[in-house]
Amino acid sequence: MTRTPFIAGNWKMNNTPAETRELINELLPQITPAPCRVALCVPFVNITAAAGLLKDTGILLGAQNLHMQDKGAFTGEISAPMLRDCGVACVIIGHSERRQYFAETDETVNLKAKKALEYGLVPIVCVGESLDEREKNETDKIVSSQIRAAFSGITAVQAQKITIAYEPIWAIGTGRTATAEEANRVCGLIRAEIAAIYGNDTAQNILIQYGGSMNAQNCDELMAQPEIDGGLIGGASLKAEDFARIVNFE
Repeated sequence: MTRTPFIAGNWKMNNTPAETRELINELLPQITPAPCRVALCVPFVNITAAAGLLKDTGILLGAQNLHMQDKGAFTGEISAPMLRDCGVACVIIGHSERRQYFAETDETVNLKAKKALEYGLVPIVCVGESLDEREKNETDKIVSSQIRAAFSGITAVQAQKITIAYEPIWAIGTGRTATAEEANRVCGLIRAEIAAIYGNDTAQNILIQYGGSMNAQNCDELMAQPEIDGGLIGGASLKAEDFARIVNFE
């Protein structure tokens, strides 16, 4: 089974619209035409600026969150139809920072994934364990539980439209990263969990990114692993040269 690699940049809470235009203009000549699937997941206020520059480039526009309802009295929230109408193609759901700081739960991750699918957005569903959970040898249990919850009530056809990002929380923004072999092992565990739910055909088609501090120095080794289909890139996505190096991994 050949899966097309998917590299997504998560800008988090960085860059103004002006800085967005500057970074994208610097980045595009280095990654177009892209050798793999690429997305830039920008802050909400930068979506319009990014959309204009990414149009017809083949680079997908992504968001970092959405609400599980279409509309309503949810001050400060953004809905799936709003994102779709702005040209957004994919959306990060359940990032560890959303879980840690904004009370995201397995239940809300599931509801948001379903809402994204309803409006034709590609959900990038994040799972991963904390340092305490890893030190207690609970990685497999935690990750498997998160996968089961995230995919509850989702059909096999829908599941194949979802990208999973394994992001060990202890490796995000710390400069630490799992060894390539361990990252591959956990991504393989995730694929096995999907196979147990939906069967091997679905599992072999689903994309699994690694999201724990992939950078310009370690991307080749990580991307060489058979179970790793791409990366959810944080800090390195804010530097055009570094992100381009990851997109053009060898």
